[in-house]
Amino acid sequence: MRFINQTWMERYNTEISEQLLTLFWSIIVSVFTIGGLVGSCVGGPLSIKYGRKGALLINNIFALLAAVSVGISYFSHFFELLIVARFLSGINAGVGMCVQILYLTEIAPRALRGALAMSTSIFLTGGIFIGQVVGLQELLGREEYWPILLSTTCIPAAAQLLTLPWFPESPRYLLIDKGNESACDKALKQLHGVNKYVKEKADIEKERLEALGVKPKKPWELFLDQRLRWQLLTIIVLNIFHQLNGINAIYFYTSYVFAESGIPEDKILYVALGTGLSEFFTAVIGGLLIESLGRKALIIGGYSLMTVWCFALTLTLTFQEASPWVPYLSMACVFAFILSFGLGPGSGVTGTLNSELFTQTVRPAACMIGLSVNWLSFFIISIVFPFVVGGLKQYCFLVFSAVCATVAVYTFFVVPETKNKTFLEIHEEFQSKRKRKIQVTGENVLSTSL
Repeated sequence: MRFINQTWMERYNTEISEQLLTLFWSIIVSVFTIGGLVGSCVGGPLSIKYGRKGALLINNIFALLAAVSVGISYFSHFFELLIVARFLSGINAGVGMCVQILYLTEIAPRALRGALAMSTSIFLTGGIFIGQVVGLQELLGREEYWPILLSTTCIPAAAQLLTLPWFPESPRYLLIDKGNESACDKALKQLHGVNKYVKEKADIEKERLEALGVKPKKPWELFLDQRLRWQLLTIIVLNIFHQLNGINAIYFYTSYVFAESGIPEDKILYVALGTGLSEFFTAVIGGLLIESLGRKALIIGGYSLMTVWCFALTLTLTFQEASPWVPYLSMACVFAFILSFGLGPGSGVTGTLNSELFTQTVRPAACMIGLSVNWLSFFIISIVFPFVVGGLKQYCFLVFSAVCATVAVYTFFVVPETKNKTFLEIHEEFQSKRKRKIQVTGENVLSTSL
């Protein structure tokens, strides 16, 4: 904020008003989510036109431009470029989250598909934790270092530009989308070995035969296809409540809970590192468990535990002053909720299902829809959440408890287990459920008419 104030003073010889300063700061913060929404919308078309690997390489341009914009903003005293930089960083995040999950699920062996897809969440939470550490006052957290801190987006972008060209393109994209069998064989041999690629090739060939003559679908075409109704509803539900499950409320109350537990105000930032470390730790554990427990168990287990901790946190916050040890229970509930979130919906299972529930011609559009809903929910909750907390106080967690319980029940009854199944097998399982429902409905209509 000081940079904006100083720049305004240099331009107009007067201090910027508090309201205008707050407006500029809010735009700089929130425009990232708008960029993420745009990125998730363009990620699908980029992955279809340029391939999964090609789209990821192109995506690095946004990260590099964001870093350059920060540098120019600092040296030219043009703070408006910070808005551009944050928007470009959001696009980079949106495209990356969309295309990475496509690429990883399509190149992975069936038995390791979930674990490999979960690596996205592991590196994401690891990056958040590193950002928390680097942002400490002892490192780059001081005000004069903010241009360096915001320009670090160029580091992973440069690393990917140097390493990703050596990796193969998605074999599924090469065979099904492009019809290039020799390139597909070459990619499969590089990924699975000369002696083990035949089984993976057979799975891809079955999917290719199923998709003959079918072009990649547009997002709006998915809403018109009744065969995809339950898959589409599932990813919309999971992505909406990935943001609306109370995790933002937990982080909102973190500083208050830590302060009430007797932690000095200047030390809360260091204790808060534990929240980032907890998410990273559970993402790693989730990656290790996803192929043994399955996706469904992790989601149901995570949301069920979150239901309990939301209810418990409501009680501890309500009776916060009843006894000296109650604030410590609140702190335990905060960490328990974060661990449960990290092991379930926050572990990357939601993103994995965005890709797994659909076949090749539908997958990019489905990921676009799922992640667009996710980013849009994030943007809405960032606007509405302060009013919800202001009105309901700690009782907002009762609402979140009911939300988490609802998602757990929905997952139990609707979402199939996708562990160690081909994309076609998952698709056929949804279709068999749909056919059974149609048969039951037809029988009920017939009996009623008789």
